[in-house]
Amino acid sequence: MTSSNSVGVPRVVRGFLSEIGRKGGRRSRRVLTPSQAKEMVQVREARRAFKRYRALCFWSYDPNLKVSINDVSWVVENLKKHGNREAWMVAERLCR
Repeated sequence: MTSSNSVGVPRVVRGFLSEIGRKGGRRSRRVLTPSQAKEMVQVREARRAFKRYRALCFWSYDPNLKVSINDVSWVVENLKKHGNREAWMVAERLCR
């Protein structure tokens, strides 16, 4: 029987998880330019805004719409046009 730590996970299992974690960390690292990073953040925030304000601003659109970088300006426009003050402020943050 292999020894285990205080949590009860065998050493063999810990070694395996450690190794695959190391490989995943090496593979998942990517180099982004500042503009690419900014675009990723914009898309993520636009997707959040689309979901959060769907009933208020995007009720007539497909709820499963996948917002992309090309849709960010459209999300901003609809937040400002149909949203409340809070939606307007989110739109302003997306414009930065």
